[in-house]
Amino acid sequence: MGRFEVVARRDDGTPRVIANAPFLDDGTPMPTRYWLVDPVWCYEVSRIEAGGGVREAELAVDSAELAAAHSRYEAERDSLISPDHAGARPTGGVGGTREGVKCLHAHLANWIVTGDDPVGRWVAERIGTLPVDAREDD
Repeated sequence: MGRFEVVARRDDGTPRVIANAPFLDDGTPMPTRYWLVDPVWCYEVSRIEAGGGVREAELAVDSAELAAAHSRYEAERDSLISPDHAGARPTGGVGGTREGVKCLHAHLANWIVTGDDPVGRWVAERIGTLPVDAREDD
């Protein structure tokens, strides 16, 4: 188990995305900061993935934009870790990967929260118009 907070909700208040702490309760590194929990969107993203969407997304988005999204994601997560932390640390960008696309769910969650993920935007376009309007800080 690990600590998390709801950072985006549906209009009815149902959690849409959670933000995970960088470590589980037992100290295991948790590379995935944003996690999609909306069951309808999880289903839709799974359908896209099952149809070859990971590879398609990787080919469709600009590689420099994708690399920048990974860097921003990693920097945000790492900013939550004490500078004097000794031991294993989470690594990678979106979904724990350093380059390319690993998980469309993680990219969509990142896009919903930050509005700045080219793969998440690509996924949102395939699902339909998904406004970034339900952030916790709004």
